[in-house]
Amino acid sequence: MTRIITCTSGKGGAGKTTLVANLGLALRELGRDVIVVDANLTTPNLGLHLGVPLYPTTLHDVLKGTADIKDAIYRHESGLKVIPAGISLRDLRGVDAHDLPEAVMDLLGSAEIVLIDSAAGLGKEALSAIEASDEIIIVTTPDLPSVTDALKTMKLAEQVGTRVTGVVINRVTKMRHEMTTQQVSNMLDGPEILAEIPEDINVHRAVASRQPVVHHVPHSHASRSIKGLAATLVGEPSLTKDPWYKRFLSFMYR
Repeated sequence: MTRIITCTSGKGGAGKTTLVANLGLALRELGRDVIVVDANLTTPNLGLHLGVPLYPTTLHDVLKGTADIKDAIYRHESGLKVIPAGISLRDLRGVDAHDLPEAVMDLLGSAEIVLIDSAAGLGKEALSAIEASDEIIIVTTPDLPSVTDALKTMKLAEQVGTRVTGVVINRVTKMRHEMTTQQVSNMLDGPEILAEIPEDINVHRAVASRQPVVHHVPHSHASRSIKGLAATLVGEPSLTKDPWYKRFLSFMYR
């Protein structure tokens, strides 16, 4: 049975696309057959994060009716499957985001997990991605505006009947001005906090290198948190304590 999971956020800057690229690879490392879909139709970046920005056939072609969605599946060197979006302004012509749910339905049986990177915000692109999925993961940063918009995203998902699997608090620095995990949980009042992913300079270095951080610096704090999230999603145990040599590498990569 294929799980279709949309990663979404009420506002931009939460690190949603970075999370999707890395979470997809982390799930792949656990032996899962995964397709990641770039459903941000106006400002797609998922291909850039994976180091392959240009593809001959994209989700835009599928939504225009000129290609089958299975023809837009490409295999990353890691084995992860990718459905990219077109990055040209010309690709936007003749595309209707409302056609996304029907296109995604054609992926049933093609993978164990379909992970959708939605557009940020609460517009029609984000709504279509939420409607296309069985469940959503809401990505937020630990600040009041982002958590407020995460709450709106929760309500929107409830209205369209999509289950909220949980919340990922991203780019956590533990500084005094940030909301605590408990404060975020209290404000959202319901969904499980699946993971806290720390702000990590290695994520920025990985993006600059056009590689996901779980491959670029696999023992970094962010990488370990994302791998823990992947294990949680598929019900596998996550090591609470790394071997000494991994902890040493983690210290070196701070």
